[in-house]
Amino acid sequence: MRAAPLAVTALAAALLLTGCSSESSGSGGDDSAAASPGNDTTCRIGAMDVEVGPANVAPTAGDTGNIPVTLTNQSAECTLDGFPGIDLNATDSSASVSPAEGTKSTKLTLAKGTAATFTLTYTRGEAGAKASLDVKTLNIALPGAGTSKNYKWSYGPVQGRSDNAGDPNASVSAFSPVGD
Repeated sequence: MRAAPLAVTALAAALLLTGCSSESSGSGGDDSAAASPGNDTTCRIGAMDVEVGPANVAPTAGDTGNIPVTLTNQSAECTLDGFPGIDLNATDSSASVSPAEGTKSTKLTLAKGTAATFTLTYTRGEAGAKASLDVKTLNIALPGAGTSKNYKWSYGPVQGRSDNAGDPNASVSAFSPVGD
């Protein structure tokens, strides 16, 4: 009988689809599973304990600052494959941060309780200058996950490249394992 196997297949497909999340990026809502539904093991920001800093803050305009971000997996084993997605958000605009020039992405597998880190490097801008982005929040997304979260930015304005605040003089490193 083919009816029983087809019914079981249809039921399994329906259950799989009901487990999919429709949450949009930037919401900062619940993202409790470390991996996406099904066999995808992509790490999800909601399943991570995220520590931003402590930073090596750029003290004055033109200086360079470094902000380490540490992600500790709080759920099932998952994979980071690519670069972190970083947006710098001001009151009325935002700008994406590109990977550091010449940096190659890495693929890391994180077991529950293990951590990875990356560093955001930026050049401090002049407060109120047209070529500076007055950043209020740092938005972090993990590669392939489709969701992100915002974190308070307290490191001053970010200088734009070629006097363009929409193209921040900032870069992000690849993921590195923490520890051994």
